[in-house]
Amino acid sequence: MSTIPYKTYLEESEMPKQWYNVRADMKNKPAPLLNPATKQPMTAEELSVVFCKELVDQELNDTDAFIDIPQEIQEFYKMYRPSPLVRAYCLEKALDTPAKIYYKFEGNNTSGSHKLNSAIAQAYYAKKQGLKGVTTETGAGQWGTALSMACAYLGLDCKVFMVKVSYEQKPFRREVMRTYGADVTPSPSETTEVGRKILEAHPGTTGSLGCAISEAVEVATHSEGYRYVLGSVLNQVLLHQSIIGLESKTAFDKIGVKPDVIIGCAGGGSNLGGLIAPFMGEKLRGENDYQFIAVEPASCPSFTRGKFAYDFCDTGMICPLAKMYTLGSGFIPSANHAGGLRFHGMSSTLSQLYHDKLMTAVAVEQTSVFEAAEKFARIEGILPAPESSHAIKVAIDEALKCKETGEEKTIFFGLTGTGYFDMVAYQKFNDGVMTDYIPTDDDLAVGFAGLPEV
Repeated sequence: MSTIPYKTYLEESEMPKQWYNVRADMKNKPAPLLNPATKQPMTAEELSVVFCKELVDQELNDTDAFIDIPQEIQEFYKMYRPSPLVRAYCLEKALDTPAKIYYKFEGNNTSGSHKLNSAIAQAYYAKKQGLKGVTTETGAGQWGTALSMACAYLGLDCKVFMVKVSYEQKPFRREVMRTYGADVTPSPSETTEVGRKILEAHPGTTGSLGCAISEAVEVATHSEGYRYVLGSVLNQVLLHQSIIGLESKTAFDKIGVKPDVIIGCAGGGSNLGGLIAPFMGEKLRGENDYQFIAVEPASCPSFTRGKFAYDFCDTGMICPLAKMYTLGSGFIPSANHAGGLRFHGMSSTLSQLYHDKLMTAVAVEQTSVFEAAEKFARIEGILPAPESSHAIKVAIDEALKCKETGEEKTIFFGLTGTGYFDMVAYQKFNDGVMTDYIPTDDDLAVGFAGLPEV
């Protein structure tokens, strides 16, 4: 039996007291957000109309490497953190690979995912500012669930616009949000001006994160005492999620192990950015080298087939412009089951790192992802979320490559959460009726045609 434990936990004294801001170590900083009207960089004053003031400061900060985690947030984290770093001995044995496989499991909280790490931070700053409530969007429902929990804890109102296909596919996720007091609306809806415009232009649409963002921003900016909060993409979110990578790095150091390959699923970038942050920092500073792999769905391939350009973050084109790998804000992805990976663009920070060839990306098809999820569930005993299963798929692929070559690499991936609210997806996979959709070049051309001129 190996001396390396199955699970490595940190002591309370070892938990991070600061978030890590990877932008501070980036030679090429992410391009600034632009005002869609003037095409000039957004000022703190302009952003404060939409976001909480302290979150705006974090959004614009690309110089401070470490930012203190408020004591109140540290105390909340202790309810479910540190999360375990797990050695996947059973999976290694089943694959008969010389590779060593580790994963960071973020599903040990009621929301079921990593999203709570940023939800409590954003809700805290909203409460500190004296706001009445917040609005947001959610894809698979993980972010909406996490935010509803955080808002209930702090006594804030929470309005969630849930992508319509997920609202219909995941009714129990919706009910968890409502149990925590959130108001949940399927998006696009008739309750907002931008929602009505989207429905008029796309009758019967199943929605997208871009649509839901537009509606949430409209409500926030038209409601006194409210601000908009976002579960991914933004710099501030990647900052909060760095708690994942920081804990992982400390745990690896504790057991004397260095990962060679680090793999994360990629939708807007919250999990991937948080997972790789401190390791990427070492690579940027020339202290260590790692191979980073972003895994996205073939149905929404922003990294692998998108364009690096300024684009709207929302379908209604009312949000700031971000320079990112994008499929165009008008791109409506297919109704795949990884709802959290259905955003048309990617974090500006991660997009710049990818553009600078500091990491690679692969796109995988839905049925192969669920095959990997099933294998993992049967071998490791955890039913993974569809989003997480993208990382599992590529981790298995990398381990099998090691089997072919005899290399003893250490593979590390992020298991973002559990899939117990995704049983409709598993049912379709088990019934053999799940399909794969890959957009054609003509499909993508429609989205690219709408890119703004900057």
